[in-house]
Amino acid sequence: MSNIIVKPVSSKKDMKEFTELNYRLYKNHPYAVPDLAMDIQELFDKKKNPGIEFSDWQPFIAIKDGKTVGRVVAIINNVANEKWNLKNVRFGWIDFEEDIEIAKAMLEEVEKWGRERGMTHIQGPMGITDMDKEGMLTFGFDRLGTMNTLYNYPYYPEYIQKLGYEKDAEWLELRMDVPESVPDKYHRVAELTMKRYNMHIKKLKNRKELMAGNYGQRIFDLINEAYSPLFGYSKISQKQIDNYVNFYLRVIDLRMVTLVEHDETNELLAVGISMPSIVRALQKSGGKLLPFGWYHLLKSLKFKYEDGVELLLIAVKPEYQSRGLTALLFDDLIPIYNQLGFKWAETNCILEDNVKNITQWQYLNPEIAKRRVCFKKPL
Repeated sequence: MSNIIVKPVSSKKDMKEFTELNYRLYKNHPYAVPDLAMDIQELFDKKKNPGIEFSDWQPFIAIKDGKTVGRVVAIINNVANEKWNLKNVRFGWIDFEEDIEIAKAMLEEVEKWGRERGMTHIQGPMGITDMDKEGMLTFGFDRLGTMNTLYNYPYYPEYIQKLGYEKDAEWLELRMDVPESVPDKYHRVAELTMKRYNMHIKKLKNRKELMAGNYGQRIFDLINEAYSPLFGYSKISQKQIDNYVNFYLRVIDLRMVTLVEHDETNELLAVGISMPSIVRALQKSGGKLLPFGWYHLLKSLKFKYEDGVELLLIAVKPEYQSRGLTALLFDDLIPIYNQLGFKWAETNCILEDNVKNITQWQYLNPEIAKRRVCFKKPL
């Protein structure tokens, strides 16, 4: 009989155990990048995370011999289920020691929780919203993680598959060296595209211009429109948009935000957002701002960038996709990356069947750095 107990997180002490487990499992790991503890705690705070307004969720921890040995969150994203006509319960933020019985006990608890609420399938790792980290690493275990993706040991996907789960979707992460100059192909396409479709590059000079032009709202409206057909995507709510604009777009380096607008109407047609990698600073911080974590993060963001840049997202208005707008973004951003001293760049997760997205990088000689999978199983 198993001596593993899976219990709902119901107190501050439980949440501390939930948060600390990941740090303990990956302490001093050369490739894992810890979340900030405050970010994890705010995920489940209704006042600080507007994304949970349309979701049901419950964090769990697994305890064996008085010790926390696993964690997971059960999630029902009601907006996504309604949009895609599904009855899925998601599992996310899953971590466990190297024991398949721990994974089995936790996932059975999530499955039970989902069935009790009328769900017919389970999938994951997925987030509460589409802005959360998703997918389980299946390739690239010997590569440094990024701040917007999950890292896990190789035994995670091995156990998940042994427990009867199959692949639901797969993402790629591409890594490339930053070229010393813009490839001719991008530059020529950029010039032709601007003339043919009457468009221009727009750079935001400061926060005042960002807010005055309502660019934050316009950027996320474009993201909602461009990403709508993608796997599992649910529309970012207005409260989420307000939260992201008020925090994230206020701290990001606007030099690494490139917009494409129509000449006559100034309609926003495309956006590319990137930011310096802060993974080394996050590793040094151990996921905590105090006592000295803040120093490493501030140094990395404000005083001396690390040598890599993370390509957070590219969004192009659907009717303008395949018209060369991404070349405009690269034509603008590559010289900026060189000015800032970046040596390499890595994309966020790209669905393996999103051919348009994958082929847009071809002139930068990308390599597949990592693969990650969302698994599924009927209940």
